[in-house]
Amino acid sequence: MKFGVFYEHQLPKPWEPGDEARLFHQALDQVVLADQLGFDHAWEVEHHFLDEYSHSSAPEVFLAAAAARTKNIRIGHGIRQVIANYNHPARTAETVSTLDIISHGRVDFGIGEGATRLELGGFHIPAREKRAMCLEAAEQIANMMALDPYPGFEGASFSMPCRNVLPKPMQKPHPPMWMACTNRDTIRVAASKGLGALAFSFIDPAEARAWADIYYGIIKSEDCVPLGHTVNANIAMVSNFSLHHDRAEAIRRGHEGFEFFGYALNALVAHDTVPGRTDLWGEYLKLRGDRTEELVTASRDAGDYVSGIGTPDDMRAHLRAFQDAGIDQVIFMQQAGRNKHQHICEALELFAAEVMPEFKAGAAAREARKAEELAPYIAAALARKQWMAPLADDEIPVVRASVAKAQVGR
Repeated sequence: MKFGVFYEHQLPKPWEPGDEARLFHQALDQVVLADQLGFDHAWEVEHHFLDEYSHSSAPEVFLAAAAARTKNIRIGHGIRQVIANYNHPARTAETVSTLDIISHGRVDFGIGEGATRLELGGFHIPAREKRAMCLEAAEQIANMMALDPYPGFEGASFSMPCRNVLPKPMQKPHPPMWMACTNRDTIRVAASKGLGALAFSFIDPAEARAWADIYYGIIKSEDCVPLGHTVNANIAMVSNFSLHHDRAEAIRRGHEGFEFFGYALNALVAHDTVPGRTDLWGEYLKLRGDRTEELVTASRDAGDYVSGIGTPDDMRAHLRAFQDAGIDQVIFMQQAGRNKHQHICEALELFAAEVMPEFKAGAAAREARKAEELAPYIAAALARKQWMAPLADDEIPVVRASVAKAQVGR
């Protein structure tokens, strides 16, 4: 099993001078530590206008800084908003390829469409059309990274003439592609397009097994027709995370932030919002009350305690359940609410020392078995794809000069 860290850059109010800068630089320090400790992935989301919930509006900048400061950890857009209203597909292809070069081929490219009216309305994206717009753009981004030159495209959500989109990524034909998934329906979409599934829902191992069965069942079926030029058959599941030898202390350090993450996400989707005037943290605390000690007491009375918030033993049981369910990667939601930087770093270090080794030990053999099993299905899926045909030299349109030859040099 592989492990990742995940960033929304949450910043509950009230905001003090320097809070945003501190948040970003502490997150960078956490990624550097995760790299040193042997974590496999660092993921960053892209959101816009979502006060308190996410200040991660330019993930390409953060990820480039992370790439420059790390050596081995993979750098993941989890996800980039690929609809042309957010980011023109050519700019996304250029950005992802440049990041892949800067990181020496360590990029993973997750695609997404946005869910809130704040984002969709801010960029004039019709909610009913967002899925189709996302998939159309993502397919062309893959073509732009792989084809030399890109032949051009006339689509429903954007159009572009023939151009050679540069640079090309280090990973060929392009970095592994993923899709944000929040339910069984989007798991089906990801599998049918040959995309890795970034499962951004907090579900139990039984439901995770159902998702994995659906996903890999489609990967192995004729319904899988790749959107990109490769198939990335992987499921990554987001998990809560706070680790301490004392379970009560782990709950005190991490549960409130994790709970706020869910509250804020639901509030931004389901509640009316006045831009710049949110008080999500204050609302959450009023509704929540003082539940932490209740949770601590309940955890003491529990027999088996299986959770990502607890002791190393609790975490091992938590991860074994997800591994048995067929999950390939667990991504830890550690930076949430008002979780403290020091506590996050201590938990990452404890995880690497006492939990990670068990799951790393069999990872290479498991990956090899999986690759061998899926190879014929992936080959069949790629054979079903309708590829964008490259242009012959005499088919490439000439782009006329901006000025007449006689005027050059005047």
